[in-house]
Amino acid sequence: MFEFRDLFQWDRFITPTIIKIFYWLVIALIVLSGLSGISSGLAAMAVSPFGGFITILLNIAGILVGIVFSRIAAECILIVFRINEHLGAIRDQGAKR
Repeated sequence: MFEFRDLFQWDRFITPTIIKIFYWLVIALIVLSGLSGISSGLAAMAVSPFGGFITILLNIAGILVGIVFSRIAAECILIVFRINEHLGAIRDQGAKR
């Protein structure tokens, strides 16, 4: 976890800690927007049953795809920071020799 003073010092990155919070916020937004689309699909079924059904299916697929892509994006950000940590460890090993 990070401390408040870490915000004003550049010795340590805080993004790897905070990215998990942003990931769950994005998941919540994806699910809420998907549920909103599903409810509009249910309302559209009164006018056009086939169109409403397609809307519901597309929103369910959108929720699943959104969750997968947000996880991929979060992992890509974390990979960059892991690469940085590993390169620092390699640099430190070379400096000891």
